[in-house]
Amino acid sequence: MGSKNKTIVLGGGCFWCTQAIFDMFKGVVKTTPGYAGGHTKNPTYEQVCSGSTGHAEVIKIDYNPRVTGLEKLLDIFFAAHDPTSVDRQGADVGSQYRSIILYEDEKDKKVIVAYINGISVNFEKPIATEVRKLDAFYPSEDYHMNYYKSNPLQPYCMFVIRPKIARIKREFILD
Repeated sequence: MGSKNKTIVLGGGCFWCTQAIFDMFKGVVKTTPGYAGGHTKNPTYEQVCSGSTGHAEVIKIDYNPRVTGLEKLLDIFFAAHDPTSVDRQGADVGSQYRSIILYEDEKDKKVIVAYINGISVNFEKPIATEVRKLDAFYPSEDYHMNYYKSNPLQPYCMFVIRPKIARIKREFILD
């Protein structure tokens, strides 16, 4: 008897980074970069970068809950970015880089809220991660799909994504 995959949508800065990190983990069936959390239908990358759409750069994660649970995904998510930073991650600045979790299932909301409440004592500043129900997810343009894997020598990939991946691998003991 097969298990049904679940979905969670996460935004923690640049979606190139977020996708590259989550693609390393067992139980993650598929990651899709895109846009969510805003008001513009079918936004383009340029529109999202302008800050006028309300959307964040996110990845939709389809995962097998029998292999990787939501709490494990949250462990990775909160280790991979600064959830106390408002509308930025490192040099990436703007509301499109905000920390956001978009859930489909009300049961997941309870897990997410309890998780954030539990880890908040580990941070000096308040956690700024927005938590809300997913209204719509818009896949990004094709050239963003698997960007890190396709462009590992691009400067942003070498100097921003690669060190993040190395740190997450060390923290989660992957190889």
